[in-house]
Amino acid sequence: MSETWLILGATSSMARAFARRAAASGAGVLLAGRDRDDLAVLADDCRLRGARMAEAIDFDARELAGFIHLIKRMASEDGLLSAAVFVGSMPPQSEIDADPSLIPGVVTDSFTGPAQVLQMLAPLMEARRGGTVVGVGSVAGDRGRIGNYVYGAAKAGFATYLSGLRNRLTRAGGHVVTVKPGFVDTSMTWGLPGMFLVASPEKVAEDIWRAVDKKRNVIYTPFFWRYIMLIIRHIPEFIFKKMKI
Repeated sequence: MSETWLILGATSSMARAFARRAAASGAGVLLAGRDRDDLAVLADDCRLRGARMAEAIDFDARELAGFIHLIKRMASEDGLLSAAVFVGSMPPQSEIDADPSLIPGVVTDSFTGPAQVLQMLAPLMEARRGGTVVGVGSVAGDRGRIGNYVYGAAKAGFATYLSGLRNRLTRAGGHVVTVKPGFVDTSMTWGLPGMFLVASPEKVAEDIWRAVDKKRNVIYTPFFWRYIMLIIRHIPEFIFKKMKI
C-alpha cells in the first residue's frame, strides 16, 4: 500500500535526512515549512531519490488558518497517511528571562501548533486503519534545567500529548513514535556552550526510521542518552537545584 509522509519543519537538518530516507523507500513526501524555495530544492532531491511524489507546502506553526490546507492536501492522497514533526524553537533562556513574551512562541512552535495539526490528521489515519506519527521531542523535556526550562517544558508537554495520541491511534492500527534526541548538529544547537557527544542528523534519521520499522514507542537518539537521562532524572532535587546543568 502506498504511503504519504507529511513532514513538518522539513528544512531542519534532521527533517531533511528523514525526508531523504522516506523518499528512498518510495513514499510520497509533503515537505512543510516556511522557506518555500528551500523546500522546493529538497523536493527535487527527494524525487531523484525515488519518492513517489514530493511537494513543497507552506506551514507556520503559529498560523492556524494554514493547517486546514495541509489536512485537505493529505486527504487527497491515497493509501496510508503518516506525519513526522521536527518543528520547534529554542531561543536562549537568558532572552526569555529578559522578555517573557517569547514564551508563547516557543510553546506554539514546539508543542501546541504541531499538536493541532496531528489532532486534525488523526481522524484520517483512523479511517484508513494505519499510518505512523513521528514526534520529535527532546531530552530537555525529561527534567527542567536552568539553561532551557521553557523549551524543556514545551517538549515535555508534547511528549505527554504523543503518549495519549499513541494510545488513541493504536486502537485503529496506527502507531506513534516519540523521539528524544540528545545533542544533534543542527542550526538550533550551533554555538551553544557545553555541547558533547554530538550526533549527526543522518544518524538520528536512521535511528528514527528503524524505530518506525520496529514500531518502537519511545526512543532516545543516540541510544546512550537513555542512560544519561536516567541518571539525571534520579538526582535528588535538593542536589539537582544546586547543579549547573
